[in-house]
Amino acid sequence: MSIGETANTCAAGTQFTTPDRPTWDLYARCIHCGLCLNQCPTYRVLGTEMDSPRGRIYQVLQVDAGRLSLGESFVLHIDRCLGCRACETACPSGVQYGRILERTRAEIQHTYKRSWPVEKLRNWFYRSLLPNPVLTARLARVLWLYQASGVQKVVRATGILRLLGLKQIEALSPKIDRHFFYKELGEVFPAVGVRRARVALLAGCIANVSFAELHRATIRVLQKNGVEVVVPREQTCCGALAAHAGYLDEARDLARKNIDGLLRDEFDAVVNNAGGCGAALKEYGEWLEHDPDYADKAKQFVSKVRDINEYLAEIGLRQPARPVRLKVTYQDSCHLAHGQKVRSAPRELLRIIGAELIEMPRADSCCGSAGTYNVTENELSMKILDEKMQDIATTGAQVIASSNVGCMLQLRAGVQRAGLPMRVKHVIELIDEAY
Repeated sequence: MSIGETANTCAAGTQFTTPDRPTWDLYARCIHCGLCLNQCPTYRVLGTEMDSPRGRIYQVLQVDAGRLSLGESFVLHIDRCLGCRACETACPSGVQYGRILERTRAEIQHTYKRSWPVEKLRNWFYRSLLPNPVLTARLARVLWLYQASGVQKVVRATGILRLLGLKQIEALSPKIDRHFFYKELGEVFPAVGVRRARVALLAGCIANVSFAELHRATIRVLQKNGVEVVVPREQTCCGALAAHAGYLDEARDLARKNIDGLLRDEFDAVVNNAGGCGAALKEYGEWLEHDPDYADKAKQFVSKVRDINEYLAEIGLRQPARPVRLKVTYQDSCHLAHGQKVRSAPRELLRIIGAELIEMPRADSCCGSAGTYNVTENELSMKILDEKMQDIATTGAQVIASSNVGCMLQLRAGVQRAGLPMRVKHVIELIDEAY
């Protein structure tokens, strides 16, 4: 069948029904050359064509042509994808695999019926928890009490988590901060010395309760570099997790709220410290391209979005008084490296503060975190993590640096699994220590 015949068949027999359906112009770019295969973590672990980017695109084409059902087998292979987008970097044809994946998952979310408890849990997480800071804070307080009271240690010691098959998943749970970042919403933090710029900081969702100190370190580093930091109260979750899971309408609602709260002429940039969040923020233009009220605003917003590493490299990092004399290896955040194309900035910053940077093999290969993937696909995630930790162990570094909170949680679990004497730190935390 020729390309033209396949395109006509797709139009006539497609099982995709939503406006977000993956379209021929997106996946027709794939020439099935196979250069993506070895860059795909799931293909390297499983060795099956259907769990490679090329294989998944072929399945999408078959569903679109009506030759493959949008059923359990198709959903399984799409669910197994990390969405790391390493294939995009490897692809000579410029296939926008991330867009194909998100749109396919939107179709699955709209059409495919999962088991009742799974569907209820997914809907609660993406539609109720992430957009609701009050609910997030209440749940976090319960988790903090569970951790701080010693109950967590007792539960772990009993072995019940192993019996329930939850030991590996529970080990990935973030440590909840005593003092949430919500109290900083609406605050303004003045620059130290002559003001060079004024920025808005995106706080996100879960990071408000589990990475509050990272946010505070980010503010201190910006202040030390002459940047006034505003944390607008009118902001919410970036929408990344919702979009990756196929909840595109919910992601768009979050995008509109963030544009309303963060898009102001007074801000020179909208800064964030998580690679996954930043990639989502930079996709608002695509998410809202057909929204007459927000299409232009979204483009303006995207033009101001900067990852914290990217922004500090742009304005020029001020030399710290106390160099960080540590051997550091840097793990690329997938969505920072493959999505935002930011690779040199974090490495440049680490060198400026005096760290000895030791490159690990395949630094831009996914660690297996991928948002909620390490929970929903835990067994496969741990195999990918073990492969990553083998690469990290060869460096002999003292610190593993990253630029994404999800990666940090995964790598901390990996350090424990591998028994490595290493700390896991955000690049900004190391800069903050230097200051």
